[in-house]
Amino acid sequence: MDFFGASRHLLFSYVLINGILITLQANEEVLLDMKARGGELGWLTWPPKQGETSGWEVTQKTLNGTQFYAYSICNVGEREQDNWLRTTFIQRHPSVSRVFVELQFIVRDCNSFDGASLICKETFNLYSSEADADVGTTFHKVQFKKVTTIAPDERTNKNEMHINTETKVVENLSQKGFYLAFQDIGACVALLSVRVYYKTCPATTKSLALFPETVAGGEGQGLKEVTGRCIDNAESVDLPRIYCTMDGEWVVPVGQCQCNPGYEEVEDSCEECQPGFFKAEGTSGKCEPCPANTQSHNSGATYCPCKDGFFRAVTDPITGPCSGLPSAPRDLKATTSSLSPGKLLLSWQPPEDTGGRTDINYSVDCQHCGCNEGSSCQPCGKKIRYDPPNMLLTDTKVSVSELDPFCNYTFTVEVHSGVSMFAKQAKASTFRPPSSAKLHTSLHYTDPPKITSMRLVERDTTSLSLSWDVFPRPRVQSQRIRYQLSYHKKDNKPDVPTFVVLNLEKNSVQIDNLSPGTAYRVKVQALGSDGSQGVSSLEEQFETLSEGQLNKTAVIIAGVVAGGVMVFILTVIYCLHRRKRDTHTRQGPEDTYFSSPEQLKPLKTYVDPHTYEDPNVAVLKFATEIHPSHITKQKVIGAGEFGEVYKGILKAPGKKEVAVAVKTLKPGYTEKQRQDFLSEASIMGQFSHQNIIRLEGVVTKFKHAMIVTEFMENGALDRYLRDHDGEFSSHQLVGMLRGIAAGMKYLSEMSYVHRDLAARNILVNTSLECKVSDFGLSRVLEDDPEGTYTTSGGKIPIRWTAPEAIAYRKFTSASDVWSFGIVMWEVMAFGERPYWDMSNHEVMKAINEAFRLPAPMDCPSAVYQLMLQCWLQDRSKRPRFGDIVSLLDKLLRSPDSLKTIADFDPRVSIRLPSTSGSDGSPFRSVSEWLESIKMSQYSENFTRAGVITMDQVLQMKNEDIKNIGVRLPGHLKRIAYSILGLKDQTSTLSVFAV
Repeated sequence: MDFFGASRHLLFSYVLINGILITLQANEEVLLDMKARGGELGWLTWPPKQGETSGWEVTQKTLNGTQFYAYSICNVGEREQDNWLRTTFIQRHPSVSRVFVELQFIVRDCNSFDGASLICKETFNLYSSEADADVGTTFHKVQFKKVTTIAPDERTNKNEMHINTETKVVENLSQKGFYLAFQDIGACVALLSVRVYYKTCPATTKSLALFPETVAGGEGQGLKEVTGRCIDNAESVDLPRIYCTMDGEWVVPVGQCQCNPGYEEVEDSCEECQPGFFKAEGTSGKCEPCPANTQSHNSGATYCPCKDGFFRAVTDPITGPCSGLPSAPRDLKATTSSLSPGKLLLSWQPPEDTGGRTDINYSVDCQHCGCNEGSSCQPCGKKIRYDPPNMLLTDTKVSVSELDPFCNYTFTVEVHSGVSMFAKQAKASTFRPPSSAKLHTSLHYTDPPKITSMRLVERDTTSLSLSWDVFPRPRVQSQRIRYQLSYHKKDNKPDVPTFVVLNLEKNSVQIDNLSPGTAYRVKVQALGSDGSQGVSSLEEQFETLSEGQLNKTAVIIAGVVAGGVMVFILTVIYCLHRRKRDTHTRQGPEDTYFSSPEQLKPLKTYVDPHTYEDPNVAVLKFATEIHPSHITKQKVIGAGEFGEVYKGILKAPGKKEVAVAVKTLKPGYTEKQRQDFLSEASIMGQFSHQNIIRLEGVVTKFKHAMIVTEFMENGALDRYLRDHDGEFSSHQLVGMLRGIAAGMKYLSEMSYVHRDLAARNILVNTSLECKVSDFGLSRVLEDDPEGTYTTSGGKIPIRWTAPEAIAYRKFTSASDVWSFGIVMWEVMAFGERPYWDMSNHEVMKAINEAFRLPAPMDCPSAVYQLMLQCWLQDRSKRPRFGDIVSLLDKLLRSPDSLKTIADFDPRVSIRLPSTSGSDGSPFRSVSEWLESIKMSQYSENFTRAGVITMDQVLQMKNEDIKNIGVRLPGHLKRIAYSILGLKDQTSTLSVFAV
């Protein structure tokens, strides 16, 4: 039968006008290009031509002066066709295990053939076979393995030509080369172009690191780690690494290189700093101009040395300016007071020139002369007192006391700064301005000193022992002071008091022969050397003991001792009782779920670490510091925004080894990135609940910052459920949801909004215990329980976010409840993507139009009704997490309540595109149908069982599906429900036949 009959001219006219343009991507390496060959292809056809029936034929045309070849076949009128077209041997690159096959082809619509539509086919098959050497013309079908069935998106009829383009993947290649083969089973096909290529990540420079061209990995390899090297004049603490994806794209660079000291980054290279500029560290920064009072005449400087006469202090950074020496203090003077003998106030003005420094301080030195006859000038030493101390003074005044009379004093005030010590070590030729000022002053006073205080030393019934202080105290023996003491009974008549006067040589006295139980008034005066009286002290009153007081004193002392013992015993009993009571009342956060209403208020409220002026303070407050030597990293389990995530072991002193997850911060981070990285630890460290991921600690005091959390063996909940589709009962799934709700109840009671609650952010351990994690988007509530946090922008997870949060960016615990409803749907649907392949815009539009996700397959009605309550438009009517926990507890205690299943529509609930193909036409093959319900992994099972038409599919029972190898309950139900949906349209099934 003619390939296209009258349409042959139309075909090649179309090709000549439009061409067959294939764009070669920068990250693709071509192994075979049928169009670019431009000559005989030498492809093998099988079987040999028999009678009038022919197999694949090559057609030649000229396109823009170039020979153009195409293979075609059109045996639609013949039954049981099996025609093969095999390529020449394709050499495989040693590191390539995955290639792409891009096809351009035309398929004739079977309805355009008169009388042949019943046996006509509209698909053909792609096969592959590996070999270590070219086998020539030898051909055995059994050596080929089917890759896929090729079906057109658009079919060609007598009037319209449609060229289809498909790209398929051939996986797991391991031998030196391979063949591709195309099998025709009765279609009318023209194969216009075949291009075989593999993807590479091109050689690139990222973050000053060179990475070689790398072949992209296969499906099983995922990300391929590639080690690079720093460019010239750059370094990295760790080897720079990057990951090559299966699509030939570079992602997650780790270990940024940085230009060496003295070099700066200029368009992916490191160039020397110009003269007059410097760079002290290996960072990503630019060279900086030399600071004040420094100079640099050479290129590539790591710092700028000080000019002559200028210095840097020990604490000054090498990158800072240099300073000169301060000039001398000004206007030094001393002030004395007649009311404070032996005391003076030194004061001065700061230096006119501080040398450009702010760390100015002063020291005061003292010498005295002439205090003793014939004595020379000597350092004052410890004989005098300074207030404040005379060293490292920051104020420009100091009080000097306890000076001796009849002495000459010389005070020297010297100014210092952080560079003073270096000035003393400088060369003698170095200019140094004067840095001290001297003042000579004398103290010559003859007034008697002042009595400052009197005190009772001892007393009995007939005597009083007294002492007193004097100021200033005598310094030398020649300055001995004499005292006059007088006393009288308090009850003497005022007009005729009787005084007793005593002249004393020392500042203490015992007065005897006094009356028992009597009050006496006493005063003391100091006498000058000429006998003059000094300033009297205030009159003080002292009383002798009575006869009875001697006996009472012993009794009182004994009583005080006994009372003190009793108070001590009662205090100990009270503390023990309170400690015991606290151990009974503080049972942990979970107790609040079963407390009385007055106990429901949480013991503490979450504190937003962003409110701290210094975020590092928040980290130290809420997280435990771990020494990095206690952490052993074992293997990479993921790559986060800030760096890699490892599984590891934490062995703290005195504790058992525990498995942990270690989040790392990649080298080359900025301070803001470090603070953002550690802020999650500041949040996690405030929580303590069995359903919240536990923070073990942080590493902040070392170069490589880390966050260490408990290790959850089963990883993220969404992926875990997809890997175990259909393996858990409804009771187990509800148990998982109860744990998540309990964790969220705890967070809401801490006045905390998560904002990113999704199954991907729930972690699962070996006991199927679920824990809330990932607090990167969370924020604190205001004091009002209904308060909200308004963001200033940024991305939000549309599929999980409440409508008021999407529209107004208002987040509350009620919006977290909406997100929890989506998590419930994810769990009951075994990790299905919410809203399937709808775009974000379509999701928002559907929600605003009151669309809600349908019940997942086998979802208990009570659970689905709770989902719908979580998705109420009015947030005030949504349940609280406490209500959700209570309801889930009731369901778990009554398993029979989970037996009633919600209504289920397979065409909506498992997102079947329809009961037909994606373009609305009937399914043309079993593989197309399986692909539409995401069960294409069972295509071979159906083929081996001989189920190759949709008519046969419609006749299958549940037992038939099991017999062909579908064992997982979830997969079994998905296929069965799809068949049930197909049966609803049996009136149109005849058009499905292949």
